[in-house]
Amino acid sequence: MNWLTDNKIPLGAWMENFVDWLVSAASVFFDLVSLTLETMIVSMVDAIDYLHPLAVIAIILVGVWFLHRSISLIIFVALSLLLIINMGYWIETIQTLVLVISATAMSVLVGVPIGIAAAHRPWLYTILRPVLDLMQTIPTFVYLIPTLILFGLGYVPGLISTIIFAIAAPIRLTYLGVSKVPNELIEAGLAFGCTKSKLLYKVELPAAMPSIMAGVTQCIMLSLSMVVVAALVGADGLGKPVVRALNTVNISQGFEAGVAIVLVAIMLDRICKSPSSKNEG
Repeated sequence: MNWLTDNKIPLGAWMENFVDWLVSAASVFFDLVSLTLETMIVSMVDAIDYLHPLAVIAIILVGVWFLHRSISLIIFVALSLLLIINMGYWIETIQTLVLVISATAMSVLVGVPIGIAAAHRPWLYTILRPVLDLMQTIPTFVYLIPTLILFGLGYVPGLISTIIFAIAAPIRLTYLGVSKVPNELIEAGLAFGCTKSKLLYKVELPAAMPSIMAGVTQCIMLSLSMVVVAALVGADGLGKPVVRALNTVNISQGFEAGVAIVLVAIMLDRICKSPSSKNEG
């Protein structure tokens, strides 16, 4: 078998050369993207941190009541946020929420249109499927290295890596929802004279909305699962105390930071679920 190992295909060297070419050819572009995204995230964190924590909690509770009209959910969210403040992880929680919301928003803005296009063009999904499989299965540390080289330390490499990891969910579930719209609905829309755009917005998207919203919720959970990985490249948030606790073998700090992450995950999951799906569950 020596002939097989002696004639190794230089896949790693090709990727390294490609990243080096990107750095030399488009360093100004990547610096601009990094500066823009970093400024956006830091500004959002500073704006929220400027408000009193109780004022932020009150705003969140008003939004929860407007979305769900659930007293039990409001009590859970209020107690969870007060516990996070009590443990001393308020600012880290805000940083994590801003990072997760930013990554989710960008993933949905890009992923949903791609999923719609793939549902209408089967050949496109045939091309996308192995790419999506690769994005979801490759270890996150592998593409963390080139994003770190291209964008430097801070929020941005963590944000980009989170988007790469999470964007497959809205693409897949949007494709699934739109492609599974009953033919009877489409035929009824065409019978009433719908154009392609009206058919999409009046028939297909409403019918596929439960699947699309499931993709959004899954995207949020996948983004939140990346907070510790993002902390390894300098992104602030709840991942930092976890990494710090791991390095110092601090059980107390690791447990408290883990509890804060779990509470944020449960809150986001409950808030983002539609009332109908909650009732069905």
